[in-house]
Amino acid sequence: MRTKGKNAEQLHLNNKHRNRYNFKELCEVYPALNEFVFVNQFETETIDFSNPKAVKAINTALLFKFYDISFWDFPDDNLCPAIPGRVDYIHYLADILKTSGIDENANILDIGTGANCIYPLLGNAEYNWKFVGTDIDKKSLDRAQLIIKKNTLTEAIQLKHQKDSTHILLGILNETDKFSAAMCNPPFYKSQQEAMEANARKLEGLGTNKTTKSRNFSGKQQELWYKGGEKAFIHTYLYESSMFKTQCFWFTTLVSKKENAESMLSSLKKLGATEIKTIPMHQGNKVTRIVAWTFLTAQERKEWNDK
Repeated sequence: MRTKGKNAEQLHLNNKHRNRYNFKELCEVYPALNEFVFVNQFETETIDFSNPKAVKAINTALLFKFYDISFWDFPDDNLCPAIPGRVDYIHYLADILKTSGIDENANILDIGTGANCIYPLLGNAEYNWKFVGTDIDKKSLDRAQLIIKKNTLTEAIQLKHQKDSTHILLGILNETDKFSAAMCNPPFYKSQQEAMEANARKLEGLGTNKTTKSRNFSGKQQELWYKGGEKAFIHTYLYESSMFKTQCFWFTTLVSKKENAESMLSSLKKLGATEIKTIPMHQGNKVTRIVAWTFLTAQERKEWNDK
């Protein structure tokens, strides 16, 4: 087993990964993990978290063990998400929906679902939510569709191709769409250089001397960086959300930088948001946050729940 430490204690109370990893059980459901497990100097079982293949193996094992997933595979150059942090977003979103009277039959829009399709897989497994996932990369959507098909989730998860990389909701939503919430894990970096420098710092923190040419979580351009960085992406999202005010109860996004979250508040007020929530999250050694906003009036919220 590997001690998760104080970060595990900071995960959502409903997160299944607050305790130590049981590598014996994980290897039973996903034997390919075996080759990456070793006993460290503290006589504790672990893996090399700077090795992208080991990272992919343990996250696959977690999906197989805890979320009834039987197939999860995608090219090594696509982003491999850390399951404990991703499912935290799902649980906090469930809390937000519950405060709005949405406990069942939630319909979620996942912006940038990627080849791994991780949020729809987790949200359906934990809360039986239905999803529409979007992405600008057709190849990633093709891989996500294969994962959906092999896990017999075609009725629960649908995919849409965003053909215009300058838009987020435009070209995806139409006048009749209704979503309980939208969720988004935006590209954090402004450029490949910035992404590689961040990876170098991460690898140093993991105690490895590997070069910055290999990211321990991999990731393609559209998954990691965006012209103008996280702030530019989010503010495009904010503006476009104001064009569909009554078609989504809650718009939400992860925000890695505190100053970007702060800049959102004034923009959202100008756009007419009626309520804004900021929820801190702890993912690994970094603190991130969820920002959620709605444009619905009290009457519109009541009518939504009465339908």
